[in-house]
Amino acid sequence: MAFTVAIVGRPNVGKSTLFNRLVGKRLAIVDDRPGVTRDRRLGEARLGDLAFTIIDTAGFEDAKEGLVARMRAQTEQAVAGADLVLLLVDARAGLTPLDRHFANWLRKAGKPVVLLANKAEGKGGEAGRLEAFRLGLGDPIPISAEHGEGLAELYEAIAPRMGEPPMEEAAVEVEDDDEEQAGKPPQRAPLQFAIVGRPNVGKSTLVNRLIGEERLLTGPEAGITRDAIAVEWTHRGRPVRLIDTAGLRRRAKVVDKLEWLSTEDSLRAIRFAQVVVLVLDAMDMLEKQDLAIARLVEEEGRGLVIAVNKWDLIEDRGAALAKLADRLETSLPQCRGLPVVPLSAKTGRGLDKLLDAAFALVEVWSRRVPTPALNRWLEAMEAQHPPPLVKGRRLKLRYMTQSKTRPPSFALFCNMPEAMPDAYLRYLVNGLRERFDLPGVPIRMILRRSENPYARKARS
Repeated sequence: MAFTVAIVGRPNVGKSTLFNRLVGKRLAIVDDRPGVTRDRRLGEARLGDLAFTIIDTAGFEDAKEGLVARMRAQTEQAVAGADLVLLLVDARAGLTPLDRHFANWLRKAGKPVVLLANKAEGKGGEAGRLEAFRLGLGDPIPISAEHGEGLAELYEAIAPRMGEPPMEEAAVEVEDDDEEQAGKPPQRAPLQFAIVGRPNVGKSTLVNRLIGEERLLTGPEAGITRDAIAVEWTHRGRPVRLIDTAGLRRRAKVVDKLEWLSTEDSLRAIRFAQVVVLVLDAMDMLEKQDLAIARLVEEEGRGLVIAVNKWDLIEDRGAALAKLADRLETSLPQCRGLPVVPLSAKTGRGLDKLLDAAFALVEVWSRRVPTPALNRWLEAMEAQHPPPLVKGRRLKLRYMTQSKTRPPSFALFCNMPEAMPDAYLRYLVNGLRERFDLPGVPIRMILRRSENPYARKARS
């Protein structure tokens, strides 16, 4: 198992900034206000030739109940599973009672601790760094997570604790691994499933129920999740990366900078996912914002599954499903055949059907249609319903081929692509979806001009 390092400290000392610095990407949301981070986030860090798993945690605060208490429980879980703890203090602000309380708690936890005095660039943080000696956790290392200063000293503090084997032993192990892997199939990359929806529809509860542990913060408060948190998981031997996202509200209502950053993080998760699970509240299904999210997923070319959460609260389920199907048919005709899965994240009912639908959608999303079958189908469609005349000239459909998958994209060669009516394109797309079994995925139709085979002879 990889060596694990947890970054802890009171709010607003620069934990997420250090996390981003070590993973080499801007993964965690960073803001000047305290308490931005809530869930613990894992990343693969590199420091020189050292590679380890790094955990960003919420600011440690002393509370008995409420959201702050649940955030503290997340930090405690991160420390319990870590091999090394990096305790950050603010060198410019000096020690606080919370820093001392945190240091005492870490001593009782019995974990090896490296004390870091952050924001120590220049001379302004020297007094705070010297004051950190009072914590009794060894020499505080001056760093600046924002500017990348002090990382060499941090390397020297972490390297001896990783206990790497001698070079000879490591070489033998690599050879053994190569021999073992020679007869094995290559490992498949994890499928990325993004869980999206409006605030407080049960996205984090759904992820927790799927993986079987309280990995993400949940509660009655709306907008608890801020970062898009990726959780590695395995389902029936297939690696899966579940990405819990912040609730998406209408852009006109997003005026706070922090919510804007959370929204951008959620949109990024949609762009990089293979399948997006849109979670609806069964008591308030398919609001205008739900439709906006679904259209965004379609525009990005991702597979879409509709998960109707809190289904256990619905009394007339047949009428509710009929109403939802009618609304989807009317408002999302471009995604005809979307899989709809009623479920309850609280009780676990319907989760197997949700996963089956998601895996089936990945196969449809990746499907390739043979060119001969495609052109035989095109001939039949044209014979059944010929294209309309344009200024007295007939639109001629000459040839069709699938240009790419994920999502299925088709190139249609014709004599006047700019004159092709939208209604006829919809006719072809719906026919494609029905004939080649492509329900619930976006279909791209790219029109291209075909050359007149007699034009060159006429010119010559």
